[in-house]
Amino acid sequence: MLVKYKRDYQKIAMGFLSFEPDLKVLSNLQAELKLFAEDAGHQLYLYKDADDDFSGVVGIEDGDGYVLVRHLQLAPALRNQETINTVLDELAALVGARRIMGSLETTPLIMRWEEHRREQ
Repeated sequence: MLVKYKRDYQKIAMGFLSFEPDLKVLSNLQAELKLFAEDAGHQLYLYKDADDDFSGVVGIEDGDGYVLVRHLQLAPALRNQETINTVLDELAALVGARRIMGSLETTPLIMRWEEHRREQ
């Protein structure tokens, strides 16, 4: 389940986002969280697994007819294509008809997800 970010989840979100090399520096991480908290065109969601535990984060940027997945980080034990597919399926349901696109880092994940959807 995707849960919209709020300040109560700041430390949890920071933990997942800090898996990204560019966000290991605290000032970069704080700036990124500020962007998601203050800019209506950017949204951050935390992923809760089947046990109702926070297990990841997905950050998107709204575009005209699409959403750009800027961040997709999961707990190390859940970094598998099945969980990524679940997260992206939930995101697709959330954004409706808008196309899901990826950044340089997330495009390979999204391409594998799209391939999986075509196979089903």
